[in-house]
Amino acid sequence: MLDPARTPAEIEARSFALIEAEVPEPRRFQGYAWEVARRCVHATGDVSLIQSLELPEAAILAGLGALARGCTMYTDTKMAACALSQREFAALNCRIIPWLDLPEVAVRATRLNITRSQAGIDLIQNDLAGQIIVIGNAPTALLQLLALLASGRPAPALIVGMPVGFVNAAQAKELLNQSSYKYLTLLGRRGGSAVAAS
Repeated sequence: MLDPARTPAEIEARSFALIEAEVPEPRRFQGYAWEVARRCVHATGDVSLIQSLELPEAAILAGLGALARGCTMYTDTKMAACALSQREFAALNCRIIPWLDLPEVAVRATRLNITRSQAGIDLIQNDLAGQIIVIGNAPTALLQLLALLASGRPAPALIVGMPVGFVNAAQAKELLNQSSYKYLTLLGRRGGSAVAAS
């Protein structure tokens, strides 16, 4: 039997109502953290991922503060950048930059025999402080970011570390989870640009 919701607003409202019905109170997350968790579930259609999300309130507040100051959001993929509302973030004087668009990325990646995502992190390493870093695809980018921070680079206001995959995705996120940085993550192999943008 088809759901009667048809308009974008009706579909979103109905989706959130169904998510809330499938995840009754008491929920693992409340307040802003529940809003983020609900968006992640909405993006994936998978309520089970709630158990693997790490959404510290201090990290969410740090991210909101960065947005209020008009930060730059660097993303590891164009897909993640496209999933973020350019119009809404422009109203906050925030920029969205997928670092794969930086002209030097491909050359650096080829020269050093590293991934383009890793090369992109290298190229923005002096611009991390106070910004938001969104990683939904590349474990190598998250690992490189953590290495740069360990070497003394100033930390971003927020790291959204949700790379997907079988090679070092879970390990990179576990290292992030053990760090003292402000971060949001989805532990394990699941992740991706859509959930990171959520």
